[in-house]
Amino acid sequence: MQMMKRIFAGEASGWRVFRSGDFRRFAVSRVLSQLAFQMQAVAIGWFIYDITRSAFALGLIGLASFLPVVLCAPLTGYVADTFDRRLVAALSYGTQTVASGLLLLIARTEPGAIWPIYALVALIGTARAFANPAMQALLPTLVPRELFASAIACNASLMQSASVLGPALGGFLYALGPSAVFGFAAVGYALASVSILATRSRHAAGSARPPLTWAVFTAGLSFIWSQPIMLGAISLDLLAVLFGGAVALLPIFAAEILHVGPLGLGALRSMPAMGSVTMAILLATWPLQRKTGQRMLIAVGIFGVATIVFGLSTSLPLSMASLFVAGAADMISVYVRQSLVQGETPDALRGRVSAVNSVFIGASNELGEFESGMLATLIGAVPAVVVGGMATIGIAILWSRLFPALWRKDRLFGS
Repeated sequence: MQMMKRIFAGEASGWRVFRSGDFRRFAVSRVLSQLAFQMQAVAIGWFIYDITRSAFALGLIGLASFLPVVLCAPLTGYVADTFDRRLVAALSYGTQTVASGLLLLIARTEPGAIWPIYALVALIGTARAFANPAMQALLPTLVPRELFASAIACNASLMQSASVLGPALGGFLYALGPSAVFGFAAVGYALASVSILATRSRHAAGSARPPLTWAVFTAGLSFIWSQPIMLGAISLDLLAVLFGGAVALLPIFAAEILHVGPLGLGALRSMPAMGSVTMAILLATWPLQRKTGQRMLIAVGIFGVATIVFGLSTSLPLSMASLFVAGAADMISVYVRQSLVQGETPDALRGRVSAVNSVFIGASNELGEFESGMLATLIGAVPAVVVGGMATIGIAILWSRLFPALWRKDRLFGS
């Protein structure tokens, strides 16, 4: 209890970043946008599945989110490095506000419409493609370097807290109808836009605007390719999420295997985030000091094991526990990767490197949902999740051989 009081007061060693008003405003914006996104994701998934009863239709949600991120990646990184990152994020959240309002309108007037929903999911994916690199690149400009690793963990813990509350709140509000969820999401995005505009940054937007050339657009990818440890960490997370993610299939498990309905779906979707926020709080309080590369690879293996357990479970408590463990293991991987990407990249390149990172990681969530939906259509939901978990374990073992520098990585900053 005393530790929790110190944390909320910003006195624990890893939580001093909350003394910064700019970090607090940044965190509020991130939490509100994540809360809105998670609420909306539950509503969209259940809405589509309730109409279609199709794993393929669920997979298309992921594809609609994924394609804009890939197609816009070179431009989004350039924009984040060239223009005011706060303004870029605010405009992106404003776009998502409009999209949520349109989803509300469809739910009220055309409840059987499918393709307009996919179009709006693609619009939201486009907006997120611009917001994510800008926000990732903005964070290091708000805190001193000695507090950066803690800022990563604190930010992640808040984001995952929103990922716990968002699905649960989305499932609860869905009982009132999908339009209630979309309305709350629109308000959340609008407030996030206002909050991020109130922050101040050390990033001098536009002070050295790079020319519009292909080399400039692809500078982020070139930088990552030249850093074996960073390349290994990002590609490891990409493949683990691509093959090991079971989130897209949760409506099927909730409806047909566990028989728990939309409220149960919200609870299941909250469990990975609850595991993540628990681990993030531990990492913020006691940051990783040694053997960070080994711990990342082992955590990915544990993520794969937990995914297999979830796929085989027919018990709600066991399913929730396995998703909790998967989320906790994933947070270790996220913590190491984000610290490397944001802490070891020059500020002039942070937007473009973060854009590549968003494609590799953020978009792999959506592509993973598409892959899961396609595989479940072919072999069933349970075999698809189990095979994905096994593939994740294999990838962790293989990456320890392909990227020995990552395995040997000791401290986050330095050798």
